[in-house]
Amino acid sequence: MQTSTIQAAKHAAKQAAIVTGGNAGIGRAIVEHLLEAGYDVVSLDLRSSAPGHARLHTMEVDLCDADATRAAAAEIAARHGPTTLIHNAGVIRPALLADVAHADLLALTNLHLAAPVTLAQAMLPAMREAHFGRLVLISSRAALGLATRTAYSATKAGMLGLVRTWALELGPLGVTANAIAPGPVQTDMFHAVVPADSPKVAQIAAGIPVGRLGQPDDIARAAMFFAAPENGFVTGQTLYVCGGTSTGSLAL
Repeated sequence: MQTSTIQAAKHAAKQAAIVTGGNAGIGRAIVEHLLEAGYDVVSLDLRSSAPGHARLHTMEVDLCDADATRAAAAEIAARHGPTTLIHNAGVIRPALLADVAHADLLALTNLHLAAPVTLAQAMLPAMREAHFGRLVLISSRAALGLATRTAYSATKAGMLGLVRTWALELGPLGVTANAIAPGPVQTDMFHAVVPADSPKVAQIAAGIPVGRLGQPDDIARAAMFFAAPENGFVTGQTLYVCGGTSTGSLAL
């Protein structure tokens, strides 16, 4: 094993990471990859679950609730001093423009934009002290536009602006900020829109250049790249892990 790899592994073993939406799907896969790499992990989700691992800590919080998010962020910062954040929690709430509810737009703004801002702010003291930090936001291929996704695509696109701004502000502190924009991934959220037994699943897969739907581990591996201590020269970037759908139109 190369010296840089050994040093990175030792560094990771001393780190605490926050994963939002860590109970299922992409979030759960990310949690598992982080634990395997030696991190202490704090998983935030609407519903808490039994940790199942000595280095996994779970917290129940509604990240659409700004006050609850601030309280959770302060508690995690005080207890764990995390320097890595992977903000994965998200909901779609699809609607055509005429039917978009302002309450949904506000909820998704809180969840997709305000929550990572609040969590990153709480992490700043620990990141400054360590002169190290990794901020990874899970956006969506829908940031490029998708019918019925007014609130979702707008707030997911906002994440791309966050990481570009944070990259400029936090680079001198040794902190990187990057985004991942997944395409269609087989998760409960995907199947809430497209039922698993629907023939549309196969139709969507056939329309993806690589010929298949994504899996949670596809996104987790990308997240681990951005989170890795040795990848400090990559910041302000958006990686489309989408099977090629970002190169053209996608119909769901």
